[in-house]
Amino acid sequence: MFLAIDAGNSNVVFALFDKKENRWKNQFRLETNFETLGTQLSKKVPLYFLEHGIGPGDIAKIGFSSVVPEINKVITDFCINFLGKKPFLITPKSYTKLPVKTNRPQEMGTDLMCNVMAAYSKHRKPVIIVDFGTALTFTVVDQAGEVLGVNIVPGIKTAIKSLFSNTSKLPEVALKVPESAIGKNTIHAIQAGIFYGYSSLIKGMIELISDEAKLEFWVIATGGLSAVLSPLEKVFDEVDRNLTLEGLRLITLAND
Repeated sequence: MFLAIDAGNSNVVFALFDKKENRWKNQFRLETNFETLGTQLSKKVPLYFLEHGIGPGDIAKIGFSSVVPEINKVITDFCINFLGKKPFLITPKSYTKLPVKTNRPQEMGTDLMCNVMAAYSKHRKPVIIVDFGTALTFTVVDQAGEVLGVNIVPGIKTAIKSLFSNTSKLPEVALKVPESAIGKNTIHAIQAGIFYGYSSLIKGMIELISDEAKLEFWVIATGGLSAVLSPLEKVFDEVDRNLTLEGLRLITLAND
């Protein structure tokens, strides 16, 4: 099996790809916290493997994408000690062997490049990848697989947390789409502002990008909150929560 480790600002995602079944399975997350990560790894990962009947010898290869350099050594050392294998850490140097390209490889986050690799390898046409993470990102790829650019907006959870943290009377609300865009109480007002506001932002951004690039894009949503915004169901051509993981796997194999 192939083990993918995707370290983001909020979570470190572990996922196994079963080649025989040709699918991703056994996904789990740890909190991205440098102070506690070592303990989380030593306790939770072996326990998860044991509960699911997975042995270190079942892992043939490990791919590792990280946007948090501070935790790279902790994860690498854990893989060597527990799994007996050093993970392949994706860096800008890994991009040279790919069918996709960017003019500024040092500035292109490995998570976004994983998205590009998976999306373009599957569709081979212009794509916009909307990734719902700590940041909300729009990655634009042309018909030749070249990254035209990226837009970055605070993510939905980030916006809610910022609103809650920087005001004295506004409560932290649940991620629930309200029935109306007009708030009837404080909680409803925040939910309406966040969800319908972000829906309008995403629709508008996709329209602006399409008009400027003069291309017909296939629009893919990914990330943990990609299925939350029901008002956007007709905006996305595809929702693929495993897009980053698949790109991580493809980049690792391309550099084998």
